[in-house]
Order: sequence, then C-alpha cells, then structure tokens
Amino acid sequence: MFTNDLKKGDYVRLRNGWDARIEDNKKGLIRLCTVFGLETEMGSVYSHDIVWLWVGSKGKTVEQARTCPTQVIQLTDKQKALRKKAF
Repeated sequence: MFTNDLKKGDYVRLRNGWDARIEDNKKGLIRLCTVFGLETEMGSVYSHDIVWLWVGSKGKTVEQARTCPTQVIQLTDKQKALRKKAF
C-alpha cells in the first residue's frame, strides 16, 4: 500500500514510534494527522515518516487500533527523493 492510498480516519505508525490518525484525503508529500505522542496534537506529517498502517482501524480509538494487524507502507519515487534530501 502507498501513502497516497491512506484515507481519513486510518491509523498509522510513524517512524519515531508514535501513532497517528490521518485527517485528510490528500495525496502527496505532506499529510494532516492527529499525532498521539507525548501530547495529542494535530499537524502536518511528511509522508515518508509513515511506516505502516493499522489495517481495519478506521472508526476505532487509538487503543483499539493497536490491536489490528499491520501493513507496511511503500513510498512513491517523489517521497523517496524527499527523504534522501532531508537526511
């Protein structure tokens, strides 16, 4: 699955280990997410920082989503180029 296939309400795991809920249906390099980390905040997340999807997590709470199976996220060529540029 590609990051462009993620829909509003899907729960994902970020590269830093925090969970997030997708808040938009946009495609591209940046997605709007609610991030559940030290604090719960909403903001922009680079698509290349999304590691995997909690499959079937839409409409659940973050605790319920963590019990769902996972699926690895693949990056598009543009997202891979941005990741190389950022690091």
